[in-house]
Amino acid sequence: MARLTAISGVGGKLPAAFLLEIEGKRLMLDLGEGPEPGVFPAVEGIGAVDAICLTHAHMDHAGALHLAEDLGNPPIYATQATFDNLGALAPAATRRRILPVNGPAEIAGVTVSLGRCGHAPGGVWFHFAHAGGILYTGDWSVESALLPFDPPPPAHLLVTDASYGDRDTSLTDQIDAIARMAAAGAVLPVPGGGRGPEMIVALAARGLQPRACPQIGREMQALAEDSRSVDAGGRQAMRNFLANPVDGDWRPTDVIVATEANAQAGLSATLLRRLEEGFRFIFTSHVPRNTPAHRLLASGRADWLPWNVHPRRQDVLDLADRTGASRIMAAFVDPDAMPQLGESLGKRLITDRTITLSPVAGHSNGQDS
Repeated sequence: MARLTAISGVGGKLPAAFLLEIEGKRLMLDLGEGPEPGVFPAVEGIGAVDAICLTHAHMDHAGALHLAEDLGNPPIYATQATFDNLGALAPAATRRRILPVNGPAEIAGVTVSLGRCGHAPGGVWFHFAHAGGILYTGDWSVESALLPFDPPPPAHLLVTDASYGDRDTSLTDQIDAIARMAAAGAVLPVPGGGRGPEMIVALAARGLQPRACPQIGREMQALAEDSRSVDAGGRQAMRNFLANPVDGDWRPTDVIVATEANAQAGLSATLLRRLEEGFRFIFTSHVPRNTPAHRLLASGRADWLPWNVHPRRQDVLDLADRTGASRIMAAFVDPDAMPQLGESLGKRLITDRTITLSPVAGHSNGQDS
């Protein structure tokens, strides 16, 4: 028997933390903060776990690693690229366990299959071949031109990123709109270890001359040599960009891709302090309250346009059908933002925070936790 409990991540845009109890082991799948600053999973009383498993390095999935002490300080499993992108959050080397970006592996003695998630460098989904299959996607996307998405095996239970709810606009159309708006100059804030390199490549392909902040430049250098995470075409596109560096001061007429996503740190924060010089900001991701981005947008001094890094409604439905999932837990989304998705999923959609799965595929019992 296996049991999965949503400690956090279901019922709203909340940090990821899912407890999987399987084969006598207790695995914490992600342990994040946010996206609102200071929002953490309630792990008090959970007790010791055998492993913390990270899908990728973004704060809402890995930003609460300091809570590992409350979970018995277990080893932390992630890909090398994820550990590299954790920065100051990275655990001591003695606690790290390196996972492949795809293929089979073992976590605390439990067999697992992994695949690339198309969302972040080194990002993966986890599939456990128990009770007809248990798939935890973390964040994922099939639209990235740089980061591949590996189709997962069949699964009876699917815990999927549904961050965008009913959104169904294509990334291609979104990039076209952003390129038009940014053509005369714009600062495009992005998270570290995320969409930055792809944004550079996509805007360059549309005839713009984007500039990368130093951090995004370093990420592109690493990805350009990472054949496991990026295909040959994407690596060459990044090499082409890196071969023609643009030096000098940052100007309001430049198209600048810069960390961090909400202008709270990095070059985007520096340029925000120079706003009166004419720098224009275009934000493209979820904007938490009490951030510089939120204040700038509220004052009407910035624009917001979407850039998909999560699945659209049609992508979630396609994954549900391809995996054959009969139980689907929609994560990281306000239920009010997904009426069409919920209607399409029908009885497959579960709202219980805990689901217990028998060893026989097709028999499960969901209950509130």
